[in-house]
Amino acid sequence: MKTILVVEDDEAIRTLLQEELQNEGYKVLIAINARDALKMVEAEPLDLVILDIRMPGMNGLEALPRILGLKEGLPVILNTAYSQYQDSFMSWAADAYVVKSSDLTELKEKVKELVNK
Repeated sequence: MKTILVVEDDEAIRTLLQEELQNEGYKVLIAINARDALKMVEAEPLDLVILDIRMPGMNGLEALPRILGLKEGLPVILNTAYSQYQDSFMSWAADAYVVKSSDLTELKEKVKELVNK
């Protein structure tokens, strides 16, 4: 079973992503902030990270290079409500960039594509 880490500070979105991804057959771990995510990346065998950008404390763009420094080659999807970050230099290091919506089709397709590489 593939393991996905969801890094999301919004409880409703976190719960939705967890339920949807578990229904797709993935093991889902949760981090509510970037600092917790870094600890989990270090400690857990992961196949993918779904990373929110706007979070209190360290944001997703600050956490991204640290995550990749801990686990080179670990696929990361930036998942945010703000499309303006897509052109940010730091977002280029991610494997995919998905703008949040109530339709999770695009996100689930990217997850499937990246965990099956």
